[in-house]
Amino acid sequence: MKLSRICIFLGANPGIDPVYAETARSMGRALAEGGIGLVYGGSSVGLMGILADEVMARGGEVLGVIPQALSDKELGHTAITRLEVVASMHERKARMAELADGFVALPGGIGTLEEIFEVFTWGQLGFHKKPCALLDVRGYYTGLCAFLDHVRDQGFLKDAHRSMLLCDPDPARLLERMAAYEAPTVTKWVERPGQL
Repeated sequence: MKLSRICIFLGANPGIDPVYAETARSMGRALAEGGIGLVYGGSSVGLMGILADEVMARGGEVLGVIPQALSDKELGHTAITRLEVVASMHERKARMAELADGFVALPGGIGTLEEIFEVFTWGQLGFHKKPCALLDVRGYYTGLCAFLDHVRDQGFLKDAHRSMLLCDPDPARLLERMAAYEAPTVTKWVERPGQL
């Protein structure tokens, strides 16, 4: 799969561990070196700003999408390739999904989780065939991946769908896995009573 642009969801805060910022820089380098553009939430602060700055510093393309209501609060990043200011969070997420060939979550809060789970759900439902992934920085997403295994083991998630959410601690290797991704063919995802 050709990855022209990757949408990355991540925190507008830097977090308490400096490794989060360094990993954002590593991901920025990997994107720029791979000729892959960045699509992200358009902020100039926190991990979002660090990632965007790294891609820009290395000559890469950065497209930011931010709602008007957050533009002032999060300091919309004006030193990127293009910043789009939209009317709502719904419009922001739809536009980012439209621009990207895949999705990655770096460390972040509830908004980051909501964003990656929404596109993961869209993939499960067959609305897109793009790879979704977690960059597991120092075990940040290890517990979440274990919980998803539990959800699968309890019969609420098919194994084929569980495997759709890639997880890796290395940015370059994660991008390679995303480029090799093939969406599973699962025609039935809801079991009717009495069916196996």
